[in-house]
Amino acid sequence: MATKLLMRWNIRPETESEYYEFLVHEFMPGMNKLGIDDIQVWYTTFGDCEQKLASGITPSMERMNDALHSDAWEQLRNKLQTFVTDLDFKLVSATRGFQI
Repeated sequence: MATKLLMRWNIRPETESEYYEFLVHEFMPGMNKLGIDDIQVWYTTFGDCEQKLASGITPSMERMNDALHSDAWEQLRNKLQTFVTDLDFKLVSATRGFQI
């Protein structure tokens, strides 16, 4: 069954410019290289929750686990944490549409 990775975080104000460069040029392409596809990132404009919600999908839980236990994922996640706070993620069975 397809598996979706859901991630949430807040951007550190002092790293906003560097964060966007990293997101576009390293994080999203890096996720694709790990086999995580259909990457989407949303910006929260209203409400009391994290600024960003992002997701990506793999065809199976096994493929997602392989990606998330790789050195490449650890490097991406560690670098992302230099630009954000409150990083959290979870895995869910992928369905169509917006999931939280």
